[in-house]
Amino acid sequence: MPVPFESLIPFAIISGMFLVTGTGIRYAQTTRNEGKRARYSLDDWDRKMMQRDTQLTGTMRGQVDEPVASPEFKVNSSWKVYDSLRNDFA
Repeated sequence: MPVPFESLIPFAIISGMFLVTGTGIRYAQTTRNEGKRARYSLDDWDRKMMQRDTQLTGTMRGQVDEPVASPEFKVNSSWKVYDSLRNDFA
């Protein structure tokens, strides 16, 4: 005769694995984002501000409240130079 609560053990194992994986994903996201929550629905403005923050602070989530950028900001741009291609078509 089957025991009515025999399905609780597999249910507990499955629920525990969902809990472990969900907690692991949350931990990985907050670690990657320097302890802040993950960003969703990023538009072009957000991506440009993240690139600017990376240039100013060296990290994607770091922010600076100084009114004047450091001198290194002028030369640490990641933009590629396409002036030669642009001048050919002008």
